[in-house]
Amino acid sequence: MSIDTKRTPQEYEVLSGGGAESAEVARRGLSRRQLLRRATGLGVALAATSGTYAALTMFYPNLAGQFGSIIQLKAKTAYKPAAQKDFLIDEQGMFYEPLAKSYIMHLTAAGAQFLLSGVTLTNQQDAENWLKDDADGTYWLALYQVCVHLGCKVPFRNDCVSFKCPCHGSHYNIDGEYLDGPAPRSLDRFVMFFSSGNVMVNTGKLNQTVQRPDTSTRILAVPTVACHA
Repeated sequence: MSIDTKRTPQEYEVLSGGGAESAEVARRGLSRRQLLRRATGLGVALAATSGTYAALTMFYPNLAGQFGSIIQLKAKTAYKPAAQKDFLIDEQGMFYEPLAKSYIMHLTAAGAQFLLSGVTLTNQQDAENWLKDDADGTYWLALYQVCVHLGCKVPFRNDCVSFKCPCHGSHYNIDGEYLDGPAPRSLDRFVMFFSSGNVMVNTGKLNQTVQRPDTSTRILAVPTVACHA
């Protein structure tokens, strides 16, 4: 007697008494060996998928609020602005934020010794991730703490009013622009913005394209204070 291929697996379960699995085998004309091979293949595929997911979870965890994601720092009022020549680490003008592995620059407009002006200045600032606060006209930057030469943590030095790497002497201005030393470019910087009065740093977006400046691209005047090792 031929099998009615129009019946559903549920109907074959009732007719055959062997359950939905047996009914489906009968309907498709599959042997038990073929069914076993298919089941084994499906199991292997599921195991591989599960392993891949676990690996991706391990290497790419949920980074919300951690380095590699958008990090909320303090309120804007916690970062006192200063003139370029008056920066003091963690007091005014420059602040270190370990969670974001960043230095937050907050520069007054009146105290900025700009070498560029007009559209040229604005375009260069945009390219270097400067953020202008429309509320008071001050300027902000989030600079990555790593020297671009060989990866040492570069400190801000009050005596130099600039960054000076202790490893090989690379020297950077308060805005991270290259001054001298073996570094191939200026300091890298993150995208930053404000939200509900707080400073936000997107540590997942790193600008590594700011090259050594020349007279047409240098934004701030070079410090006049010597910076020795």
